[in-house]
Amino acid sequence: MRRFAYCKVVLATSLVWMLLDMFLLLYFSECNKCEEKKERGLPAREDVIQKPQEGPGEMGKPVIILKENQEKMKEMFKINQFNLMASDMIALNRTLPDVRLDGCKTKVYPDGLPKTSVVIVFHNEAWSTLLRTVHSVINRSPRHLLEEIILVDDASERDFLNKPLEKYVKKLQVPIKILRMEQRSGLIRARLKGAAASIGQVITFLDAHCECTQGWLEPLLARIKLDRSTVVCPIIDVISDDTFEYMAGSDMTYGGFNWKLNFRWYPVPQREMDRRKGDRTIPVRTPTMAGGLFSIDRDYFELIGTYDAGMDIWGGENLEISFRIWQCGGTLEIVTCSHVGHVFRKATPYTFPGGTGQIINKNNRRLAEVWMDDFKNFFYIISPAYLCTLVYLELTFCRKESVWHGGSVVFSYTANKEIRTDDLCLDVSKLNGPVMMLKCHHLKGNQLWEHDPVKLTLVHVNSNQCLDKSTEADSQVPTMKDCNGSRSQQWILRNVTLPEVF
Repeated sequence: MRRFAYCKVVLATSLVWMLLDMFLLLYFSECNKCEEKKERGLPAREDVIQKPQEGPGEMGKPVIILKENQEKMKEMFKINQFNLMASDMIALNRTLPDVRLDGCKTKVYPDGLPKTSVVIVFHNEAWSTLLRTVHSVINRSPRHLLEEIILVDDASERDFLNKPLEKYVKKLQVPIKILRMEQRSGLIRARLKGAAASIGQVITFLDAHCECTQGWLEPLLARIKLDRSTVVCPIIDVISDDTFEYMAGSDMTYGGFNWKLNFRWYPVPQREMDRRKGDRTIPVRTPTMAGGLFSIDRDYFELIGTYDAGMDIWGGENLEISFRIWQCGGTLEIVTCSHVGHVFRKATPYTFPGGTGQIINKNNRRLAEVWMDDFKNFFYIISPAYLCTLVYLELTFCRKESVWHGGSVVFSYTANKEIRTDDLCLDVSKLNGPVMMLKCHHLKGNQLWEHDPVKLTLVHVNSNQCLDKSTEADSQVPTMKDCNGSRSQQWILRNVTLPEVF
């Protein structure tokens, strides 16, 4: 009898524990929240919101591919011209280091900052880089400042960028629109489509393979709130195309260009350092922007005529919008307290109708003709093949004298005694010229010049002749003549250190 009572107690206790276990399982189970089967590579919302503490690429560290996977990695690299295997191993919401200057971390921004729409154009972009861009915007932007994200598909051909992408973004906690171009139209026209569909007071353009860092948005919007004609770019950090390592960009460089109309980074000049009184957290005024990442007030964007829709696909639009901003009374800045990473590729994976070179050349000719006035002649001297029939001088919305003109800084006299602009040097191969611009070879010879700080002459060592002014027949090209001490052979070098003459 006592044994029977004991058994009843054991059974009752077991039943209680079993019911408790079932209750706990039902309460904490996520089976009723998840799809029965997730599509491969499409994590459910719960998976991406929980930030992983460890894993490949966390805190911006490089991803190392095992030796046995190297061949597969090389094949995958060709798809997007970056290490797709490494990218796919990294969480879509990976952690990143805070690379801001210490002074930036304690800045307080005003209330009432304008909301922004973020426009991202993509063409056959990898799933992981595109969604990592989106998640970094969502996770590191104050929700009350982020109006929406607009993804513009420039006629992608990959299936996962159609219905699967639409299905995925519906799960995210920020309004996301996907717009589709009917045919391949290029970055410029796709961005214009995205801008037209946006509703934020500020439009922020990002590339499809970026990662925003902590505190990236507020300093950009604060500058626009202060002056709506200020167009702002973040510091562009480098995401390695090989390892996806996150590397902080420099706050000591700004955008410029050479006379082939290639964008270039140059050291911030001393005059700009002086204007900022040594405070590196103050934005840098920059002549040009790289073009992939910037924010602009919607009304000001429309006032200056937006992008030049006559430009094709890609190339030159960054200089065009830069010239347009300065010549239309605006200011272009790099905001040093804002950091956004970008995957820099060594080659483009995309094809262009008519070929890359032809598209970029056509865009550059258009840029020169519309915005550069007489300075376009420097472009044509260096690139004479670009002189062809031009049939497009469309209405521009304003023409003001540029703050950042070329003039006296076309050439540099270097410590190697070259007269150069970018990678081209003045070269004279025979007596009396002509003066040509050829690739700098650093072997002196035809490109060796001596500057006389007293006579102010530039003497070509091989020919022992002096650089003289241009002739009336060709007002853009200097000549070579026997040195005669005339004013036309005197050249003033600015911002250089010369030996003292006693």
